[in-house]
Amino acid sequence: MSAQTDDDQESKNKSLNGANDESPDIPSDWLAEFEAAARRPLEVRMRYSFIHTYKPVLDDASYRSFDTMEDYRRWCEENLPSWLGYGRV
Repeated sequence: MSAQTDDDQESKNKSLNGANDESPDIPSDWLAEFEAAARRPLEVRMRYSFIHTYKPVLDDASYRSFDTMEDYRRWCEENLPSWLGYGRV
């Protein structure tokens, strides 16, 4: 049998973020919100986990088609804001 060291005992008291469980550095209001969300059914959590963000120009038409990939890339460069990330690198 092996004796437990102080390091073994100390590691048992640590949480995933490395802090001691006795004094977590997670604000209590964040922890309360997390625990409330964890109690919700999976279907509800899935419904609220995706946030739709309007993408200018892309969301303004139901579809677009291009004859070539080059046409598509040119259209992206000419029409989409750079922050959307559709430009060439």
